[in-house]
Amino acid sequence: MPILTIHNQQISWTPLLVVGYLFYLLLGAMVFQLLEKQAETHFRDQFQLEKLKFLQNYTCLDKQALEQFVQVLLEAWEKGVNPEGNSTNPSNWDFSNSFFFAGTVVTTIGYGNLSPSTVAGQIFCVFYALFGVPLNLAFLNQLGKGLNAHLITLERWVQKPGRAQVVQTLAVAIFLTTGTLLFLVFPPLVFSYVEGWSYGEGFYFTFITLSTIGFGDYVVGTNPNKHYIPVYRSLTAIWIVFGLAWLALVFNVGADLMEKFLQIKWHKPDLSLAEGTTTKLEDEPEQPRIHIPS
Repeated sequence: MPILTIHNQQISWTPLLVVGYLFYLLLGAMVFQLLEKQAETHFRDQFQLEKLKFLQNYTCLDKQALEQFVQVLLEAWEKGVNPEGNSTNPSNWDFSNSFFFAGTVVTTIGYGNLSPSTVAGQIFCVFYALFGVPLNLAFLNQLGKGLNAHLITLERWVQKPGRAQVVQTLAVAIFLTTGTLLFLVFPPLVFSYVEGWSYGEGFYFTFITLSTIGFGDYVVGTNPNKHYIPVYRSLTAIWIVFGLAWLALVFNVGADLMEKFLQIKWHKPDLSLAEGTTTKLEDEPEQPRIHIPS
């Protein structure tokens, strides 16, 4: 078990990590409850009011008939059918949309707005994900290694004698800024134009997608009132794959920076004794420690 050494006092690191993780979850729960619960209550009351108004305007309907119709709408939405528009709406399962769905399966984004409705489709989806998720991880791993190789090459270039620390920092900043523009800044502009979203909504969709959170509240190419080019969702799927690799690299860099900021350093424990040193057995695992200098 890792050991945290602070002022020559050894503390187990695992319980601290567990407590910090649980605290972060509790903090998120309280903040989301504070921000969203009142809005949910408002929308629920507004929906009930709209149903009452509908019954008042159409007296030939009773409450039970309305509830049955609402249930039909919910079932249609769960099956991926948009209740808006009519039967001329584009299919959710043409090749472009199916390609996009396949990408959300292997990347584990899973928006939730579309899923197989047939037993054969559900069974195939299980086995497709069973082999596709590891394949996607291997692909992203190789893609990440390629991006990391460019970082290493850039780091070696900036670390040559005669180049100041400012130049090194500037070079890494340019690398990160380029990725940020390609995957986080410019795509929301495209989505805002094509989907009719605000820039904030486009940026929200971009980050939630590339981080594989995938709530499904915003999904590209689902508005029945829009006319999309056939390859729109396919191109979006390709952008997602490369964006996943870049954002994973950024998360790794962020974790490294956090460790450096906290001045956490891993080192081998000192096994020397007062009268001499003992030799460890080769098959005995070493116990890593975390040292924070005083």
